[in-house]
Amino acid sequence: MSRTNFETLLEAGCHFGHLKRKWNPAMAPYIFMERNGIHIIDLHKTVAKVDEAAEALKQIAKSGRRILFVATKKQAKQVVADK
Repeated sequence: MSRTNFETLLEAGCHFGHLKRKWNPAMAPYIFMERNGIHIIDLHKTVAKVDEAAEALKQIAKSGRRILFVATKKQAKQVVADK
């Protein structure tokens, strides 16, 4: 599995968050700034958390337990279904 990197997330637009008025206060530690009413996500923290999640998933899979991925957005539906 390739490691997540800052540039890949930036190119994919992963730094764009929700409108400021629709934000979840639990996300405050991960918000880098606000621009034009949209929160900008801190991609350095995102990389660390994605790597942490990947390691946890690797350990779960290694132990033989099942992992269920659920797509709630139309854009992710086919990717999840193919795997």
